[in-house]
Amino acid sequence: MSEKYVRNKIPLPDIYEEFLHKQSLRVSKRYLQGVRQHLFHFHSYLEKNHITLPSLTIEHVDAFMATFHVARNTRKNYRHRLKGFLQYLHREKKILKKDLGSLLVGAPNFNQKKPPKFLRPQEVQRLFSSLVLSTFRDIRTCATIHLAYTLGLRPIEISRLTLDDVSFSKAELTIRERKTGNPVTLPLPKQTLKVVAAYVLKARGETHLRTLFLTCQRPYRPLTPEYVIANIGKAMKTAGLSSTAYWLRHTYAQNLLLIGRTIYEIKEMMGHQNIQSTQRYLHIDTERMRKVLFDETL
Repeated sequence: MSEKYVRNKIPLPDIYEEFLHKQSLRVSKRYLQGVRQHLFHFHSYLEKNHITLPSLTIEHVDAFMATFHVARNTRKNYRHRLKGFLQYLHREKKILKKDLGSLLVGAPNFNQKKPPKFLRPQEVQRLFSSLVLSTFRDIRTCATIHLAYTLGLRPIEISRLTLDDVSFSKAELTIRERKTGNPVTLPLPKQTLKVVAAYVLKARGETHLRTLFLTCQRPYRPLTPEYVIANIGKAMKTAGLSSTAYWLRHTYAQNLLLIGRTIYEIKEMMGHQNIQSTQRYLHIDTERMRKVLFDETL
């Protein structure tokens, strides 16, 4: 049975198809095909072992993941695909009593994690000074960069924003879907508010869609996380920076540390599921202090 046949021809039970349909509004077609392929193997595994979704345990999920003999990064991608479905079964369909998605983690790696990379002040200045507003795409990219830098939003969070999430009168932005599962409303800095308003008024196509960021040509479609990453990456390359969209989020966290926010406050503002994710930024702060105190290279 070919992989193409698995992806495109074999329908899955309704609960899987409902999840995939919902995902189709947020992710690219290529990524969705990968999710369908992985869920097909998951469903086949459950059927073969006579396991129903309501009776699913984390041990079952771990046993399924153990059937894949792949590289670490590939296994990480597989976990990410399955995690979304498991969280959907728990949070929206109430089929699972526990959120097995949050329990689906890889083995600890003690000597490979590096601290997140971030932009230095002069690099931030270089990026923003290089931004132009000549085209609709330029204005859209400028707005996404401001949101990533001033609020630390993930590319997927930027892609999911709707017009209803922005309150121009209150200068607030509501993020309804975060990894923690808890919506949050954040104040919009004045300059970010202006850029988002400029995009809505001058660059966003006229459509019935409520998604904030859209493609620039008809038929208008919601911007995928991959497009957000690519557009910001292109702007950084134009500025002469060898960085990615996620560096802006990491820079936001570093700025919070510098103004004295506690690690617990940063955890909530970043939307981290666990404190371990936030603690990685403390290593960066320590490195900066070493640079100041001992003139060591960062």
